Amino acid sequence: MTGGSGFLGSHVVEALRRRGAGEVIVPRSAEFDLTDPQATRAMFARHAPDVVMHLAAKVGGIGANRKHPGTFFRDNMAMGLHVLEEARRAGTRKVVVAGTICAYPKFAPVPFREDDLWNGYPEETNAPYGVAKKAILVMAQAYRQEFGSNFVVVFPVNLYGPRDNFDLEASHVIPAMIRKFIDADARGERTVTLWGDGSPTREFLYVDDCAEGLVLAAERYDDPDPVNLGAGFEISMRDLAAHIARLTGYTGDIVWDANRPNGQPRRMLDVTRARERFGFTAATSFDTGLQKTIAWYRENRLALAAQEAATSR
Repeated sequence: MTGGSGFLGSHVVEALRRRGAGEVIVPRSAEFDLTDPQATRAMFARHAPDVVMHLAAKVGGIGANRKHPGTFFRDNMAMGLHVLEEARRAGTRKVVVAGTICAYPKFAPVPFREDDLWNGYPEETNAPYGVAKKAILVMAQAYRQEFGSNFVVVFPVNLYGPRDNFDLEASHVIPAMIRKFIDADARGERTVTLWGDGSPTREFLYVDDCAEGLVLAAERYDDPDPVNLGAGFEISMRDLAAHIARLTGYTGDIVWDANRPNGQPRRMLDVTRARERFGFTAATSFDTGLQKTIAWYRENRLALAAQEAATSR
């Protein structure tokens, strides 16, 4: 499992072990740099995997995507290219690739259906990341057509949950809001500033549900068509902020900085295909998932702050 020590990957490893899966190998980037074709080939030669779950990715929120568009395109494209090519060369039985909702067109009809992937260009701030992931879908389908490779691609919606990235320089919206509200309350601050005008909508999938969807795809799905993984709802950023503020106990003011980008106007997936083709339905309510994520951040807040301080030295 590439990316198996990351946020999503660590939860997929746990899901596999709960099922009593065989040996689950989690190669580390320090040993096998997947942006390097020779290192990727060495990884396949050493481990000879039967199934690969390719979850490794260079990811981040709007700020990180705006700051590193070239890096995000290059690294995600290179990792997917090398993993699929070496899986083909090694005769790996199956590869499951995690795509991204950022691959969808900026103005895709809501809910996003898999057939709409090619009906426009992605939202500009994360287009390089989204286009790289979409290109990997093309490669997976082309290799299936030419070489008979069983490569499957799923497109998860925005994820959240325990062990998410709470670094404000690179985090996504839910961990960023949780951190800002809890930290402001701890410091006695009465104002929190958030990006955009609060109007965009998003859909969120609890990380354990996504892990279950990926495992189900590995077990039951062998078709070339991409499949959405989501929870089937949307919420505006303004309503999300108010909800997280209530759950964290923050009672101060929320200020929206409209000079900062909103990102894509709306995001919500049609999740019919995942239900029909391999029986996936999200099981965790949004409140339950948020409460677990908030509790994890409270328990680990000081350790995360110390880790950030040590890294910045």
